[in-house]
Amino acid sequence: MMKMEDFSEIINWDNVLKQKEDYQNKKPFRFTFIENFFKKEFYEKLYETYPKIDDSWSPSEHMAKSIFMKTWGTKDLSVVVPEGDDPSFSEAWNKFKRYVETEEFITNFRKMTNVPVNKLKEFKLMAYKKGGFHVPHIHNEGPSTLIFTIYFSKGWEKGDPGGTYACTDVDDPENTIIFEPSNLDNSAILFHDGPKAAHGVRYIKKDVVRQGLQIYLEEYSDETGWSAGDHEKHLDEQVKIDIE
Repeated sequence: MMKMEDFSEIINWDNVLKQKEDYQNKKPFRFTFIENFFKKEFYEKLYETYPKIDDSWSPSEHMAKSIFMKTWGTKDLSVVVPEGDDPSFSEAWNKFKRYVETEEFITNFRKMTNVPVNKLKEFKLMAYKKGGFHVPHIHNEGPSTLIFTIYFSKGWEKGDPGGTYACTDVDDPENTIIFEPSNLDNSAILFHDGPKAAHGVRYIKKDVVRQGLQIYLEEYSDETGWSAGDHEKHLDEQVKIDIE
């Protein structure tokens, strides 16, 4: 019998799951911010081997954002994340990705959020450099998608842009921000996609790199496929850029 892989060193589950009440009580849409997402030793392995931006990364092609992305197993940003390892990443990153695909990982977030996710759809590094930004937007792909941004940036100064903020008005984002993280070292923001789930990233003026990982968990059926469609399509309409 094949021995099951031990993933107990990865996630600080006690710290993650205690955010359930905070998540459930958020308005006008559900989200939460989780500090110390990973257990410290494993986080350091991921941080130390976070890939440097090179030709394997894809720059944004949208006017709505300036960002570098590194997908898993392919450079095609439209492809759903393939199963299996990617030798261009370290063993720690491969192990974490394997864990994100497990029933244990997905079930914990399904129970925490009451969103019927059952499969990993996206696992993509997203890095912002000086001049980076992402205009506020709402995906609204459907009721069965959870979106994570996990941060790997030490020494971020309080008040500096870079963390994904939540707001209530995409036309007046910086005056309607309801949350913007400043601790981007081993932390994560998780939100339930929907018609009010507005979020973005303010323009970065300093010579820094905000290192992050984006994960999508979503409901999937062999008969009907993914519960949501192409999440990039909304960006074609999000061309208003405000960097003041």
